[in-house]
Amino acid sequence: MTEPSTGPRSGVASRGRVLRLGVVRDTAAVRHVVTFLVVAVATVLVTRFLLAASGYPQVGGGDLHVAHVLWGGLGMALGIVVLLSFVGPTLRSLGAVLSGIGFGLFVDEIGKFVTADNDYFYEPTAALIYATVVVLVLVAEALHGRRRHHPAEYLAVATDRAVAGVAGGLTDSAREEARALVALGRGEPGSDEVAALVDAVPRDPVDMPDPVRALVDRASSWFTAALERRWAAVVVVVAVLGVAGGSLAAGIRVLRGGIDVPTWVGLGIVAGVAATVACVVVGVVRSRGHGAGDRRAAAVWVRRGVLVSLLLTQLLVFRALQWVGVAGLVVDLLVLAALGAALGRDDEQRHGGSRTRSRSTADPASVRRRG
Repeated sequence: MTEPSTGPRSGVASRGRVLRLGVVRDTAAVRHVVTFLVVAVATVLVTRFLLAASGYPQVGGGDLHVAHVLWGGLGMALGIVVLLSFVGPTLRSLGAVLSGIGFGLFVDEIGKFVTADNDYFYEPTAALIYATVVVLVLVAEALHGRRRHHPAEYLAVATDRAVAGVAGGLTDSAREEARALVALGRGEPGSDEVAALVDAVPRDPVDMPDPVRALVDRASSWFTAALERRWAAVVVVVAVLGVAGGSLAAGIRVLRGGIDVPTWVGLGIVAGVAATVACVVVGVVRSRGHGAGDRRAAAVWVRRGVLVSLLLTQLLVFRALQWVGVAGLVVDLLVLAALGAALGRDDEQRHGGSRTRSRSTADPASVRRRG
């Protein structure tokens, strides 16, 4: 057994209080949270569609009504049981899907629990569901989007990846990923031992990819390839302004009395659209520069406009038009994902370059070339 590695950043004393408590963020957490939220929203939409198509049947008959909130609770319980029952990352995607289905069925009936007469068709229901999802997105952003991972977290995640391999073996791609994480955790206590564990785990020749991860990776690759095109920036701006135009039309209808909602909803929509357009204009002006910093600043400004749309404008559009606002929500989320991919890649190039060169990089292809 080798001696624990040491370095200027090693040692428990150098770590934050949260890490000393053993609270380590998973590098795949964003994927799992996004899976959970996407499945939850899709479940709400599918449930609403199926109930409307079938005439809102009552399950149970007579005085008995088995509301689908109960099935939602069962789905969330199953997801929690899966997540609490197994070590390693293998079943986390399944747990996210089961929990998302359960939460979607649960939150779909929110109208019944905020009204005295248990009104499933309570008009602000769409806005309440939307607000709930937005709050969860903000929580995920606060947990995973504001602070870079500590090297000790990368090392802990590498150990977690090796856990599944101890029993069932590691595929070549899984081993490369674990080695890449170990490379990012070099210098932390135990990094040499974790590297040895990853190398010692038996090889699993049968590669059975996680279908959820495969879908997310395929979408990410598509976004990355599309963003390399010159027309990508134009498409992003047109999409954001298109959503803003549709939202503005809804706001004007409210102000003219065409939609029976409070006037402040229309005023809020118009104000949100104005803020989004202003951010996009600033982004377009900044994009006319020739430096990489100008392009990054342009993307940041457009992203701010999209966030205003998501956090304010679309919430009020859902309040005014209920489920009609789904189209604008989908476009905003796609644009936000594309801009997030672009900015994330830029951050890796700007902040990870020197670390990548000194540690043989965290990219699986680089790890493969190394050894």
